[in-house]
Amino acid sequence: MAIISFIGFTLLVAIIAYLATRKTNENSSDGYFLGGRSLTAGVIAGSLLLTNLSTEQIVGLNGSAFTEGILVMAWETLAAIAMVVTAIYLLPKYLKSGLTTVPQFLADRFDTSTKTLTSALFLTGYVVVLLPTILYTGSLAISSMFDISQLLGVSKSVALWICVWGIGIIGSVYAVFGGLKAVAVSDTVNAIGLLLGGILIPIFGLVAIGGSMTEGILILQERIPEKFNAIGDKTASVPFTTIFTGMMLVQLFYWGTNQQIIQRALAAKNLKEGQKGLLLGSFIKILGPLIVVLPGIIAYYMSLSGTLNVSSADEAYGELVKQVLPKEFIGFFAAVLFGAILSSFNSVLNSSVTLFGVDIYKEHLNKGANEKTVVKYGKLFGIALAFAAMFIAPFLESLDSIFSYLQQVNGIYSIPILTIIFIGFTTKRVPAIAAKIGLLSGSVLYIISEFIVRPWLVNKALAEAEVSGITDEASLALIEAEAYPHFLHIMAILFLLNVAIMLLIGKLYPQKESYRQEYTKQVDITPYKYVKQLGALIVIVVIAIYSYFS
Repeated sequence: MAIISFIGFTLLVAIIAYLATRKTNENSSDGYFLGGRSLTAGVIAGSLLLTNLSTEQIVGLNGSAFTEGILVMAWETLAAIAMVVTAIYLLPKYLKSGLTTVPQFLADRFDTSTKTLTSALFLTGYVVVLLPTILYTGSLAISSMFDISQLLGVSKSVALWICVWGIGIIGSVYAVFGGLKAVAVSDTVNAIGLLLGGILIPIFGLVAIGGSMTEGILILQERIPEKFNAIGDKTASVPFTTIFTGMMLVQLFYWGTNQQIIQRALAAKNLKEGQKGLLLGSFIKILGPLIVVLPGIIAYYMSLSGTLNVSSADEAYGELVKQVLPKEFIGFFAAVLFGAILSSFNSVLNSSVTLFGVDIYKEHLNKGANEKTVVKYGKLFGIALAFAAMFIAPFLESLDSIFSYLQQVNGIYSIPILTIIFIGFTTKRVPAIAAKIGLLSGSVLYIISEFIVRPWLVNKALAEAEVSGITDEASLALIEAEAYPHFLHIMAILFLLNVAIMLLIGKLYPQKESYRQEYTKQVDITPYKYVKQLGALIVIVVIAIYSYFS
């Protein structure tokens, strides 16, 4: 029954996506990469939600909540503020220039080589970090829910490989051969399913604990109150102080400049629809912790009471679903989760195809290529990228926390890119050489900091603690936290340093002519009249949530 409902819902999504996109001209860049610039608010919000809310969030963040509690909700609730900033400030500028990719703005503002470097940095991060992480966490969840290893009589590692390649191949078909509109439409259908299915998990979990949702919440808050404190100390994965430094920078990069995400808003039929889509998505994002944090806390309590067997934090979500969800719902929920996995995977892949086709192939490899040829070679690149990610994904099995790994490694490309876009929009005469230095220095300094200096200082501090006879976990965790600043603080420090470097270069060697943004008239850029009022309301709600859980 579970397999039948799984296949049925998956086929339904595919048919709806096909019917909705069959009239879109996907031989043109706008048609394939931006869905003909025709997306409306609901489709944009649904696609944003599903692109972001996949198993690296659901599995990874619930795994972090299993260990640390509600404080990890910062990754979800603060995203709402970043989406408001994007809607009010960044999106009008993007649509005014009629951009297909974010790096195209950098070509206009600086030069072509800055655009190419940025696209290459995006693509490197996607293939080495993001795509393999999505495939790995998705495979972990599906393998656990359907118990693939027992079903096929193979080891857990072999089951993981099978799931990785199955998801990878199906996701590639969607992204490479369907274009953005197929991705966005399937996202919207799956978003509805994920919201319904995702909210069922904590509901059934709370009922399993206390007989009712209200009683279940009261039991959790009474017996594990430490899991409901949003203020993280120095040893937490998200110390409270990082909310005001690197956390907001990461959120602004992800929701405002990351091609994988912003491509949905770039495809809006006009600015009004794009802003409404971002605001709707931000309201939904505030509810995100119910799906990606609360189940982890429920799983922790059930493991304490001996009703749930969890061998590692990242297995918590899959085991909880298997334990509390009625068997008749498992096939449907697995299909929804499978849709979420495909959504994130094919969204990143579609963005990669866009970046390669528009910013690299057309610009450097075949300047005279017509739009059909650009789309064709973009697709071929996407297929190669997908295969590379499928080979890398299973090797992530050895990591302790997949979500922490994802966020830390993302800093290699997120902060440098955010820096040059920030300078590009806020200054008019900082030259192209400053952008190139900002990109390279940001990446190199972050790699040195996080993968050379941090391990050296932390290992040194822990070795000294061992000599001093300190062995308890809490003391060692504090020593490790104090040995070197948190990676989110490092991001903020490097952001300010790179900004200062670029401004200094701009002062010494300014551009001859001031940059002036041209209006291409691709879409109507009349803003949504309530965008600022609704944006302010969203910010107030986020602050209220933090106040309540402090």
